[in-house]
Amino acid sequence: MSARRHQRSQDDTELDLTPMLDIVFIMLIFFIVTTSFVKESGIIVNTPNAQTAQKQENANIFIGITETGEVWIDRRQVDIRSVRAVVARLHAENPEGSVVIQSDGQATTNIVIDVMDQVRLAGIDRIAIAAKEGG
Repeated sequence: MSARRHQRSQDDTELDLTPMLDIVFIMLIFFIVTTSFVKESGIIVNTPNAQTAQKQENANIFIGITETGEVWIDRRQVDIRSVRAVVARLHAENPEGSVVIQSDGQATTNIVIDVMDQVRLAGIDRIAIAAKEGG
């Protein structure tokens, strides 16, 4: 009889991990929902230098413009006529963010102005042009 009592006491001291797993799962969902994702341009461009360059804190959409005039958003090449729709869709995911245009120093002003117009037509007024710090 004493052997039976010993086995029962071991079964009674089991720890239930279900509430802890529920909390971990809820925390995981919370972090996934509250995370804002940055949409990088997907290319590396040679941006010009500027003495007054400042870091943009809320930038979450990056648009890259190559020296040949190719426009890249979210690691995909985009036609200039599609910039408005793509930026509007990405901005809907995070309305508090802003747009940074990473233009190559050799890109023409026309393409940069066209991209800025498309971004403004998408309803975004917070636009910055990327530059390296220094003179």
